[in-house]
Parts: sequence; structure tokens; C-alpha cells
Amino acid sequence: MPLSEEELRLLEQMERALVEEDPKFASTLRGTSLRRTARRRAIAAGAVFVLGVCVLMAGAITNLWVVGIAGFVVMLGSATIALNAIRGQQAAAAADASRTAGHPSHGFTVIDGGRRPRRGRQARAGRSTSGSFMERIEERWRRRREENGGF
Repeated sequence: MPLSEEELRLLEQMERALVEEDPKFASTLRGTSLRRTARRRAIAAGAVFVLGVCVLMAGAITNLWVVGIAGFVVMLGSATIALNAIRGQQAAAAADASRTAGHPSHGFTVIDGGRRPRRGRQARAGRSTSGSFMERIEERWRRRREENGGF
């Protein structure tokens, strides 16, 4: 259930008060631990990747193809985890940067109560179904540019 405007305002006031009273606790809640966790996960995945290379080489040296395949699977899994962790670390850093940029509560943001804009019958009725695919794509592109201020 989405929050009302008054509830959102009260939540923002409580967040500001928390930042003023206990800035150390507030900085803990900002998400720095997410970056740290992602970094640890990436480092651990790198170590497991090196272990997978060792297992792959051991399988190649001993002519046991099952061991070599197991080493490759370990390498593949750890590379996937490392890439996801690096992406998560970059996303957390970008979120921290966007949160702290000029926001009065110094890093806290108020989500719009989980609400998404609803597309009712009026929005659907304006949609043209007789146009070609490219015309519809161009119309969507024009709408996006208008909504984003020309960008």
C-alpha cells in the first residue's frame, strides 16, 4: 500500500532528525556496507577463479578430463559471481552519489511509496494500433524526449 503525502513528509522529517542526532548510525544505513560486501564478494570470486584455474591445469596434466571440466565450471561460476559483484558495487556507488547530491537529508531518499504511474484507459485509448512498427517506435521516442526535457 503506497504512503500518503503526509506519511512521506513525516518519514523525511524522521530521517533528517536521525541524521542530525546520530550521523554515524545514519552513515551506516546509507549503503556503504553494500559496496564493501560487493568488494569482498568480488575478491573471494577472484580467489576461487584462481583455484578453478589450478584444478583445470591439474586435470590437463593428469589427463583426467572430468577434473578439467570441474575446474572450468568453477572458473565460469566464479567469473559470473565476480562480474555481478562488480556491477553491484558500481550500482551502489552510483546510488550513493545520486543520493548525496544536494539532498537535504544527506543521503536518505524518500521513495514514492512504491507507486508506479498507472496507465488507465485514457493512456491506452490514445495509442494507435493501425501504425507501422517504426511509426510506433518513433512516437515512443518523441514522448520520451518530451518527458525528459529534450534529452
